[in-house]
Amino acid sequence: MEQLAVYQYILIGIVFIWSGVVRSGLGFGGAVLALPFLLLIDDQPLVYLPIIAVHLLVFSSLTVYKSHRQALSGVAEPTVAWSFLGKTLLVMLIPKIAGVFGLITLPAQVMNSIIFSIISIYALSYVFNKPFTSKNKWVDVLFLALGGYISGTSLIGAPVIVAVYSKYLSRYQLRDTLFVLWFILVMIKMASFIYAEVDLQLIHHLWLLPCAAIGHFIGLRLHAYLLATDSVQFYRLLGVALLITSILGLYKAWIP
Repeated sequence: MEQLAVYQYILIGIVFIWSGVVRSGLGFGGAVLALPFLLLIDDQPLVYLPIIAVHLLVFSSLTVYKSHRQALSGVAEPTVAWSFLGKTLLVMLIPKIAGVFGLITLPAQVMNSIIFSIISIYALSYVFNKPFTSKNKWVDVLFLALGGYISGTSLIGAPVIVAVYSKYLSRYQLRDTLFVLWFILVMIKMASFIYAEVDLQLIHHLWLLPCAAIGHFIGLRLHAYLLATDSVQFYRLLGVALLITSILGLYKAWIP
């Protein structure tokens, strides 16, 4: 992220605020709804994925810890479905590791194209209000394995995984259970980054972590709002924005 223009740094900061809003508001999407914008500003996925990963580790652990304290004090019900989490994690581990290997070895142009293509599919599902759904256990396994692999390549496997999790978990358990899952999956990715000697961009955490923190606290209010209202229109607007961004990203990746 060196030698960028001032306006690019400002835009990157705004995207990370947005990432924080989405992550704490929805429980997923901090990467899938931010990465395409980041790649349009500066198309280097291996620069931004470590930063997104660290932010997810920090803010997911803070949110789950707060919910756990409330559950222990009797203020709220337990919000993490540990048994379900363990069973699904076993399905995702091997595809996750395979996806991490692909991320490290694939050229940036190919990796960007894969990311934008996947996000385009997600965007269309949001626009037409046709979220990914799983109707039997074999489809559950397929979605979990696919989500694990996509998460390994680019941290954007959430919509496929959520299709399974939302089928079995209540709205009040969904976000925090997903946060614990993301924490575990991201730890695997961070270990691979360190092993492959990928630059973790630690210096940029000094200014991007506060940006994500601003978004995190806004997102907590969004989460409370979405629990009490219909979020279809919200997702549809997100889908339109993501689809336009993905088309521009694919154009930028392949047209000189």
